[in-house]
Amino acid sequence: MTSSDIQDAAETAVTDYILAQETKDQLRFLTCGSVDDGKSTLIGRLLYDTKLIFEDQLAALERDSKKHGTVGEEIDLALLVDGLEAEREQGITIDVAYRFFATDKRKFIVADTPGHEQYTRNMATGASTADLAVLLVDARNGLMVQTRRHAFIASLLGIRHVVLAVNKIDLVGFSEERFDEIRKEFETFANGFDFETLQAIPMSARYGDNVTGKSGKMPWYAGPTLLEHLETVEVGEHVLEAPFRFPVQWVNRPNLDFRGYSGTIASGRVAVGEELVVAGPAKQSRVKTIVGAGGEVEAARAGEAVTITLEDEIDISRGDLLSSTANRPDVADQFAAHVIWMSDEPLLPGRPYLLKIGTRTVTATVSEIKHKINVNTFEHMAGKTLELNEIAFCNFALSSSVPFDPYEANHTTGSFILIDRMSNATVGAGMIWFALRRASNIHWQALDVDKTARSEKLGQKPAVLWFTGLSGSGKSTIASIVEKKLHIDGRHTYTLDGDNVRHGLNKDLGFTDADRVENIRRVGEVAKLFTDAGLITLVSFISPFKSERRLARSLMAEDEFIEVFVDTPIEECRNRDPKGLYAKADRGEIKNFTGIDSPYEAPENPEIHVKNVDRDPEDVAEEIINYLKGKGFLNGVETGNGS
Repeated sequence: MTSSDIQDAAETAVTDYILAQETKDQLRFLTCGSVDDGKSTLIGRLLYDTKLIFEDQLAALERDSKKHGTVGEEIDLALLVDGLEAEREQGITIDVAYRFFATDKRKFIVADTPGHEQYTRNMATGASTADLAVLLVDARNGLMVQTRRHAFIASLLGIRHVVLAVNKIDLVGFSEERFDEIRKEFETFANGFDFETLQAIPMSARYGDNVTGKSGKMPWYAGPTLLEHLETVEVGEHVLEAPFRFPVQWVNRPNLDFRGYSGTIASGRVAVGEELVVAGPAKQSRVKTIVGAGGEVEAARAGEAVTITLEDEIDISRGDLLSSTANRPDVADQFAAHVIWMSDEPLLPGRPYLLKIGTRTVTATVSEIKHKINVNTFEHMAGKTLELNEIAFCNFALSSSVPFDPYEANHTTGSFILIDRMSNATVGAGMIWFALRRASNIHWQALDVDKTARSEKLGQKPAVLWFTGLSGSGKSTIASIVEKKLHIDGRHTYTLDGDNVRHGLNKDLGFTDADRVENIRRVGEVAKLFTDAGLITLVSFISPFKSERRLARSLMAEDEFIEVFVDTPIEECRNRDPKGLYAKADRGEIKNFTGIDSPYEAPENPEIHVKNVDRDPEDVAEEIINYLKGKGFLNGVETGNGS
């Protein structure tokens, strides 16, 4: 054989190997369970035994084992995964670590998730993309609270394949009786979780028993090793058999002659010539071409990134969902969903968040927390808010309709995240259960006499003057003087005062953060109606949260909302204390008092900023009147005596 033949053979072998790797099936799984049950050690063992550790990594691991290891003179395989310095110092996993490895039969992506209760949100993050969960149990301790919690979350997130890895079996003398005891207890516990497969395996991750090779120390166990099970378990076929779903990520227009829709197929299959529909508008067309990574193809399947062109010109944009015409998704602006809360700041019903589902983002609020779920006992509990790592079943109201499927039918189109509108941080993850149908005969009634006609008749431009500030800042006093001046000038006004509204409209609300949010939501809606009536509405509320003031602003037309920040230091408010509220709060007689044990978030860019120390309220009111005049709110026929 010539050198040329040898080179050709080598190139062919490399090409064949690359093609084989590209066509391999892939399994995403996570390890979870209680603290110190051996999750990181198990992944380290899989990486070590599958020969995926380079010599320099092994040398570094040996050095780190001497410094951070917990297994004496041996190599601590957990350190392959516990990459954060804080994790190594504490001996725990506090983040989700992802690792890749492969065998001749399959490729794997494994997520090592934290065991501590306070990091439940991290476990949920790892579970959200997994096909299978390896739930570790220390054979000495049996099922722990966190074991049950993680099993429940895995079930809630739609994982249907579970391995019960009874680890550290060497520390109980490789006892078959202890293994059977734990297995039976877990099978009874998980009976209602709808797991399709549940494989219990006795193992020692530290020594490799039943991890990648059969253990000679447990002849009573005839089942597969962990790696054998991971290589052969059938997962993912339901995604291919599900109806076609294609969230449009990008409208591809390289030139005037090409208009394609790019994204990753969420489920199902599609072929050239098939009829598709845009969910929502229900516009239909046929697939003209499908462009993959290597050029045009006749068909594509779930998981592939493609560009689809259609035979007809249809208005499609990012966020739209293409689906099969025979089996279409739900389209609604209200639905019920399970939510896992991931923020230190509590979820408050009525507070607006950004909801991202697929490639579409809309504004959404939790209209009602139906119940919270105790993840230790699974009982349903009442609750007005949702704290970090808590899970609840909630009703959602969205600013516009979105297409979706129930989460159990399609994880991609049935899941969403919630984003804080101010920090842009992800604060929650949700799984949609079903649509809430709004009565189809309820519409906003178009009236012949509208806001423009009313305001012209009144000779003024409608507006909302939103006075915000601490209790005792002087906002109600200033608002009252402003209204008097406007009344003398012949203007049509109404004042919504915090105390007065709580005697009627909001008398059912307290002063918790959740009640404060609902208080401002209702007042904002009333102010919107008064604005529609053509009035100049003065709202005098502490309204401590930026998010709710932003919500009130969003209800009004552009330039109608005027935020007036009456900026008075809390020391000055204490000195004034006209109702004696600060004194009561200091004595603990009033809970959730703004500025004492409940926060006040000061406006950053108010239209009018009043520093109200040693100022005559009459002068402040005149400043506000002049602002209204300068902005054209008081144009029209002067009917009074002037201000």
